[in-house]
Amino acid sequence: MTSTTVPAAPPAFTAFSPDNWRLALIAGIVISAVAIAALPSGVAFWITGIMMALVAIAATMNAVRRRYYGGLLVAPAIAVLFVMNIFPLLWSLGLSFFAYQSNQQTIRFVGLNNYIKVLTNDLAAKDNWAALTNTAMFVVFTVAAQMVIGFLLALLFSKQFPLRKYLLILVLTPMMLSVVAAGVFFTYYYDPTFGILSYIMREMTGEQFILMDNKAGAVAGIVFADAWMWSPFVMLLVLAGLVSVPKYLYEAAAIDRVSGWRQFRTITFPYIRGLLMLALLFRTIEAFKIADLVILLTKGGNDTMTISYHLIRIANEQNKTSEGAAISYLMLFMVIVLTNLYLYLANRRTQGN
Repeated sequence: MTSTTVPAAPPAFTAFSPDNWRLALIAGIVISAVAIAALPSGVAFWITGIMMALVAIAATMNAVRRRYYGGLLVAPAIAVLFVMNIFPLLWSLGLSFFAYQSNQQTIRFVGLNNYIKVLTNDLAAKDNWAALTNTAMFVVFTVAAQMVIGFLLALLFSKQFPLRKYLLILVLTPMMLSVVAAGVFFTYYYDPTFGILSYIMREMTGEQFILMDNKAGAVAGIVFADAWMWSPFVMLLVLAGLVSVPKYLYEAAAIDRVSGWRQFRTITFPYIRGLLMLALLFRTIEAFKIADLVILLTKGGNDTMTISYHLIRIANEQNKTSEGAAISYLMLFMVIVLTNLYLYLANRRTQGN
């Protein structure tokens, strides 16, 4: 007869035990909140850190005592995730409720005033809404260009032709470059004195061509650069769906003399629809955060300021850390709304089919 070892029962909630992580968590939250409210920021920081460490130790001892070895194995990854992602997220959320500037040592609680200011203050709200409008414009133009170009490239590379492998590597190269490298490249490409584009236009018209001297040209230049970089990403996702379509379906359609458009609508598109929607979601989220190309190509000039670049200027250049945190969380809220809207539409389409 084999004996089984029963894991130890968890300690009572009020029991003072080194493995009572529930009591340690409640105590850590209460003590940290009191320290943040009543003590200087430096002292409160260390007290909060000690409380977090005690909670982690209690949770680890509880896992060892109850033999949750699986949890112990993933604990280092969870700890790194918390330190690198969750803690900065919570810290910046807390800063958005305080009046704090990075070049000053004073901090005071102001509640929702930062959010009210960035939404209702005449000057701040005007700049914020203008930047948000420009961001929406870039999202529509860049995502549309990437989806169309990426889809056409996927259709091209789904066929076999000479030098396909080498051309595919060449097309994927822009996606492998850093944004800074691409931005510098297009800075030279658009340069009115010795840029390639200006040289071609000068040979054709006999006059100097300056693409970035107005808003339409600046937007076109940024959209082209972003589409050049990220259309290969859309192409890869769509190409994965195209190569997965069974060949016998096309052979059966050819025997039945089905038109090419109907083959695409009834055979090809169902296989790539989910990947197209995924590419649309990823590129919309990334386009909403566009700032690097704007900084490198226009520095926000010609009315190309985006909300992300506006946030960088407020938080870093003007040292308005709390206002920047408030704007960043408004951006996060909008991204969450867009993502949930996408998931809702995707689920409705799936259920409808």
